[in-house]
Amino acid sequence: MSPRHQGAGGRVISRRQIWGLVALTLMWGINWPMMKYSLRELSPLYFRALTMSCGALWLFGYYRWKGVRMWPQTAEWRSVMALGLPNMLGWHTLSILGVKELASGRAAILGFTMPIWTVLLGVLMFKEKLTRRLVFAMVAVALTIGLLTFNELTALSGKPLGIVWMELAALCWAAGTLMMRRAHLTIPVETLTVWMLILASICLWFFAAVLEPWPSWQFSGPMWGSLVYGALINYGFAQVIWFGMARHLPPSTSAMSVMAVPMVGTLSATLIVNEMPGWQDLVAVLCVMVAIAAVLLPPHKPAKPL
Repeated sequence: MSPRHQGAGGRVISRRQIWGLVALTLMWGINWPMMKYSLRELSPLYFRALTMSCGALWLFGYYRWKGVRMWPQTAEWRSVMALGLPNMLGWHTLSILGVKELASGRAAILGFTMPIWTVLLGVLMFKEKLTRRLVFAMVAVALTIGLLTFNELTALSGKPLGIVWMELAALCWAAGTLMMRRAHLTIPVETLTVWMLILASICLWFFAAVLEPWPSWQFSGPMWGSLVYGALINYGFAQVIWFGMARHLPPSTSAMSVMAVPMVGTLSATLIVNEMPGWQDLVAVLCVMVAIAAVLLPPHKPAKPL
């Protein structure tokens, strides 16, 4: 048997889950500079449409082979479309436009302000409690956005519009997360995700055909590798790992993984697309990690006296 470690709330985490979480964090983090690399040879909407549709078909075949019910019932299509609009179409479309404009590490930092927007939207829309932790997280996020916006505005090649795209993307993801939490689903989550990807990719193919020129489809070897990474790793293996662990991980462990993704994205960008982070990016990463910890990690409970 594999060694096991104690998680938050008394839950036990196996070494296999720990390695899976490390792999997932690396896959999601590295995906940001890989997307930036792909946009050197392919326009953003065609890139998203291609990788998303290929990844969705890969997942469809895999989960059907695993015996998951892959065809939604008539009443379940409404959930697929309603949840797919912010979670897939909104997030993935707006975020790739943000990556096109910004350094990939910077885009990852801004995209992962999502957990804070999720909690804030819960306070505004569902009357959830406004805590000191949330106020602290909001200040940290405001500092992050302000710092990066100022840097983009003052840089000669700055593109502040990318910040707008990324924050709109984070808001879509946050709204979709709240909708997902409150949805009464009868469809397997794997099936829901696959069909959200399929329908979103169909929309993206249409948007790309209308808004972008038809690609030549003559890419370099590394470019084909980055496309394979996007389809099979980001939309494929990462999703399989996440679904395999999400139901069993304590919330604090999941939060630590989310916190690490912007850091991985920022650091890996130096090797993949030669983006050197400035001090603003490093401070912004720290602010976002602190903000995510404030809203996702459980409060410390003093030990009970013996």
